[in-house]
Amino acid sequence: MMHRLLISIIAIGLVANPASAQVDQLLKGLGVGQQSGLSEVKIGDGLKQALQVATEKSVSLTGRPNGYFSNAAIKILMPEKLQTVEQGLRMVGYGPQVDQFVLSMNRAAEQAAPAAKQIFVDAITSMSFDDAKKILAGSDTAATEFFKTKTTDKLTAAFKPVVDKTMAQTGVVQQYHALIGRFDAIPFAKSQTFDIDGYVTNKALDGLFHVVGEQEKLIRTNPAARTTQLLRDVFAKK
Repeated sequence: MMHRLLISIIAIGLVANPASAQVDQLLKGLGVGQQSGLSEVKIGDGLKQALQVATEKSVSLTGRPNGYFSNAAIKILMPEKLQTVEQGLRMVGYGPQVDQFVLSMNRAAEQAAPAAKQIFVDAITSMSFDDAKKILAGSDTAATEFFKTKTTDKLTAAFKPVVDKTMAQTGVVQQYHALIGRFDAIPFAKSQTFDIDGYVTNKALDGLFHVVGEQEKLIRTNPAARTTQLLRDVFAKK
């Protein structure tokens, strides 16, 4: 029933006027509206607020010190292609430098995360009736998948300059080249060229979407996550 209520909310709050006849028919079929005791406007506002709460919370959780670094699910580690480099450096006593490099990558992601807020707001307001139907047919993270499709390019464009600037200011790039130089100095060792800025940007987005998915699940399933009266009113009507 939660999925059916969700589609009703999306349809009412976000579709254009020409689709109103479809919305009315959908509401009657699902028993939402007068029978539920909630107005169409209130239901629409409820979904908009739910998605806004989920995305704002996600940006808040990731865009702060240790937002990535202290979250094992999204912490940015050494790139898989450079694991041999990491192992070799640790073996010859450069473990602290590797650790500092990892920390700096996560700090760059944390600085970039707030740039996502307005992009998510724009995506929420542009959702169509077709988008709503796809979310209905999807999983508990269907809205998150929608955000991935609609916002990844814009988020990449917004994140990359922040990541580049932060990594330059905190010395991440210099640290990276220093570590690679030290590794290459080890007899018989040979590193690979790697786009470290692009790697951090991509991992920052992966982590952000992971947290958005967690927040979406919470609002759908956990009454304690409905932090406003509007959310409690709308999502209590099952």
